[in-house]
Amino acid sequence: MGAAAVAVLVVLAGSWYAFRKYSQVSCGASTKLTISAPTDIAPALKQQVADWTEQAKADDSCVDVEVIEAAPADVAAAVAAASKKSLTGVGQANGKTRVPDVWVPDSSLWLQRLRAANPQSVPATATSIARSPIVVAVPEPIATNSFGWPATKIKYTDLIAKVSGDQKVKLGIVEPSRDSTGLAGLMTLAAAATASGGGNTTQATQIATAALRALAAGRSAVKDDLMQKFPRGSDPQALSSGLTVAPLSEQSVIQYNAQQPPVRIAAIYAEPAPVALDYPFVVLNKDRAAVAEQLLKSLNGESFRDRLGAIGLRGSDGAAGKGFQTPTSAPPALTASQVPEAAAIEGLLTKWQAITLPARMLAVIDVSGSMLTKVPTAGGLDRMTVTLEAARRGMQLFDDSWALGVWTFSTQLDGAKDYKQLVPIGPLVSQRNQCLQALQSIRPKQNGDTALYDTILAGYKAVQSGWDNGRINSLIVMTDGENDDPAGGLSLEQLIAELKATADPAKPIQVILIGIGDKVGEGAMRQITDAVGGGTFVAPDPAKIGDIFLQAISLRGQAVQPK
Repeated sequence: MGAAAVAVLVVLAGSWYAFRKYSQVSCGASTKLTISAPTDIAPALKQQVADWTEQAKADDSCVDVEVIEAAPADVAAAVAAASKKSLTGVGQANGKTRVPDVWVPDSSLWLQRLRAANPQSVPATATSIARSPIVVAVPEPIATNSFGWPATKIKYTDLIAKVSGDQKVKLGIVEPSRDSTGLAGLMTLAAAATASGGGNTTQATQIATAALRALAAGRSAVKDDLMQKFPRGSDPQALSSGLTVAPLSEQSVIQYNAQQPPVRIAAIYAEPAPVALDYPFVVLNKDRAAVAEQLLKSLNGESFRDRLGAIGLRGSDGAAGKGFQTPTSAPPALTASQVPEAAAIEGLLTKWQAITLPARMLAVIDVSGSMLTKVPTAGGLDRMTVTLEAARRGMQLFDDSWALGVWTFSTQLDGAKDYKQLVPIGPLVSQRNQCLQALQSIRPKQNGDTALYDTILAGYKAVQSGWDNGRINSLIVMTDGENDDPAGGLSLEQLIAELKATADPAKPIQVILIGIGDKVGEGAMRQITDAVGGGTFVAPDPAKIGDIFLQAISLRGQAVQPK
């Protein structure tokens, strides 16, 4: 090495590397620089730092660089914790991850989120040092047969239509609150779902909620887990049982296919392009800004671009270096997408958290005689049939983290009780089939009346008795009529008074009332949900109950409080 020797110290292999430049004359001092970067760019960064330290000096001092591999979510939590903040879905700092002098997260999305928590926590601007677009990853046989890949250009609205129209399509995503690729994919898919509503707010809400729930059902905590869900064979059974669609970085697809898997993954560059991973070079320690700037200059050359290309990443301008394996159908130039405003990011993540948080729900279904009324717009099916079909479809959106119970109500269903428990509230992972069988067994009671108010109070108390602070607790009641209890029962005023007396602010319960048809007491229902927190939804045309059910589920994304 001529006049200099470089010592490379490796401690806890794969965790961190330190590089130090020693001149022939002993250093009087040493400037230390810590850099934190994710594993997907760390190999190229370590190689570049090793070369750079042979030449680097700061104020006549040697430069000692420590490159630490750390998940961006863990570093973001540590940065937020320094100002006593936390990020949605990320949680508290783990106590092990340090705030580095320089941070290279995989995406500027992290900077937007941190600025929303504390504008002073990260610099206003940061220079990108690499790029990897977000693609739609699909097993190649499915991409060819179902999406027309590689010849056909795909839009995200096309993807939403495909997912909505084919229940065999299995969506996957890495938890977007902790993963930039997952977040970029979520934002694009959610926007496409909303656009698919064609300007109809109600329809847009339904489509977006269904898309979020479908994504949630296939989410993975980490990328490695998601990758294992892709088909392990090319036979029809393996293809149908494996993961169909997932947003991934271009680099992830390149690296997966390089391992010669049984079924290769196609990278579909759908439009509009999501926010790409851009690897910003973020200086967090102002005292190290000068030496960090020297290092940054070395990351803009061809040598670093080639090192990025060897691991499947592009240069910061989107151009690829030597060794880059360009995926089939990759566009000649990448479309740059703006990072969304912090408020939009946090708003979507808040809704995602609310919709996908484990829920504990009691579903209560009206079986009064009027549920036998035919629905002309549903091919002559009765209200009971269309309601149960909506409930069954809704259950498909509930993953195994949910707990669900099923009741029916009319008048005198269980001795003197106007309601009957079919399935107690319990985890779907163990009683999903029991709940489905219960729905299939439900029949209207001939000449049965509608003891709505007594049932609401009983259901509320049942949910409250097993209240779970790790879940969103809710009562959902589906009815086609006003309260009608020949035996007397509670009045509206008495019900509201009882609910207010029973409610515990420390144990909130959402009450969701769904009216079916044009004979419901919508005004009274709204008084009830306004009093205790929740929402009232009415489907004048019972054939639309499925849409209304999805709207009701989306209420979980809102902070609804008693009025």
